[in-house]
Amino acid sequence: MNLNKKEQICQLLKGIETGDPSAVAIVNEDKYIQHNPQTHEGSEGLAVLFKRLSETSPKVNIVRIFEDNDFIFGHTEYDFATRNIGFEIFRFEDGQAVEHWDNIQKRQGPNSSGNTMVDGITEATDHELTEINRTIIISFTDDVLIHKHIIQLGDYINQKHYTEHSPHLGNDLTELRMALSQSNSSCFSISYEKCHRILAEGNFVLSVCEGNVNKISSSFFDLYRLENRKIVEHWGTIEKIPTRSEWKNNNGKF
Repeated sequence: MNLNKKEQICQLLKGIETGDPSAVAIVNEDKYIQHNPQTHEGSEGLAVLFKRLSETSPKVNIVRIFEDNDFIFGHTEYDFATRNIGFEIFRFEDGQAVEHWDNIQKRQGPNSSGNTMVDGITEATDHELTEINRTIIISFTDDVLIHKHIIQLGDYINQKHYTEHSPHLGNDLTELRMALSQSNSSCFSISYEKCHRILAEGNFVLSVCEGNVNKISSSFFDLYRLENRKIVEHWGTIEKIPTRSEWKNNNGKF
C-alpha cells in the first residue's frame, strides 16, 4: 500500500523507537539537505542517529502533523531518557524527503495557565482559509514580533479565547507584552530578528524565525491556530543555535 507524505513521515519518525535503518528509506540520500546542526548529512547520518537513539528505549509521539504542498511539518514529543518537544519539517521532491529542519526544546511546564507544551486541538480545519491564515501570520510576525509593534497584539490575537502553551508564558497577554518589550528587564526576554519560513494547512500556521532569548542566539518555531482570522492558540519551541564550530554539516539552521 502506498503511503501519503504524512504517513511516510510518521513512519520515519516512529523508526526512532526501533533504530531500524529501513525507516529512512524515504530519504533521498543523494539530494538530502540536513539543517539540524548536530546531525551528519544524508540518510546514513539519520540511520546512525536512529540507532544511537534507539538504545535509550525512546518513545515518539506525533501530536500534530500537517501538509503544505511539498512540505510536511509535525509537532512531536520525544522521550529519550529525557522528554523533549520538537517541530519537524521535511521537504519532498519526486516522492522522497530531500530536506529537513527541526527545533527541539526540553519539555517544561505546565505554564502559569495550566497548559502543557502539546495539549490542545490537533486536527486542521478551514482548509479553504489556508492562504488567508498564512498571510495573517506573516503580518503578525513582521508587525508584532520583529518590529515590536506590541500595541497591535489585540489586532491579531483573540484575547478572550487565547490559549498559550509556552512554558514561559500564560494566557494573559501581559506576560507576552513584557517578554517582547524592548525595555523588559525580566528573566525571560525574547527578540525576533528574521522570519525564514511560514507553512500552513487550514487553521494551523507554523513560522520559523531566528532571534535572541536573553541575548542568546536562538531559533523560534511557532505554531498558531486561528479562528475567524485571529490567533486563538499558540505552541512553540525555542532552541539555542550552536556556534559554527559545533556544526556537523554546513547547511545552517535555516
